[in-house]
Amino acid sequence: MIDLPKTPSLRLDGLRALVTGASSGIGLGCAVALAEAGADVVLASRNIKALREAAEAITMKGFSAETLQLDISDLVSINTVLKDQKPFDVLVNSAGLGRHTPSLETSAEDFDEVMDVNLKGAYFLTQSIAKALIKAKKPGSLINISSQMGHVGGVDRAVYAASKHAVEGFTKAMAIEWGRHQIRVNTICPTFIRTPLTQSTFDNPERKKWIEEKIKLGRVGEVQDVMGAVVFLASEASSMITGSALMIDGGWTAD
Repeated sequence: MIDLPKTPSLRLDGLRALVTGASSGIGLGCAVALAEAGADVVLASRNIKALREAAEAITMKGFSAETLQLDISDLVSINTVLKDQKPFDVLVNSAGLGRHTPSLETSAEDFDEVMDVNLKGAYFLTQSIAKALIKAKKPGSLINISSQMGHVGGVDRAVYAASKHAVEGFTKAMAIEWGRHQIRVNTICPTFIRTPLTQSTFDNPERKKWIEEKIKLGRVGEVQDVMGAVVFLASEASSMITGSALMIDGGWTAD
């Protein structure tokens, strides 16, 4: 008899997962996907009302969901809120901010606001989750929702692209440092995903044409396109993947 290899499981039963930016869009999709795969999911965001509605909808489907009000741009808040939490086996860092203007018109205020969330907040939240895992001697999978703009540039997106290029950089460095602790750190890099926050971009005919021309699959991204990827990176099916960027861009960056 041939001794066949066994496919690693995509199930996440018994794991705790923290998803930031979970009140809507990609973050909510990721929270739903992890919960469906069996994880005990904690949804985090500044918008506690929307979080509670999302968590209630998830639990009504028979899955596990709790809420945590968290502003990742506030480093004191990160330490205070997470101090009494048990270690999280999975982090999905989906909180993000865009202030899209021509680079000649970028204000210092917009620059700081984007960097405080997309870079500084993401960095120190990832650090905080890793510290707890290392202290508990537990492995983990830490996933930063980056962007295709972490690999290319885009019109009116100099600040956003700068923040996401930086996320790609610290993700690689952390993966190198924490590999010996069996803590994996990766990014997911979506193209333009249709959400309430991006609808204004799709409503602009010029921008919509640009997007559709760049995406080789001929359609824009949907939240569901990210959901399977986050389960894969959270699970043992990706146990040899760290320091990598998973592109969900319909071929945008293939040129």
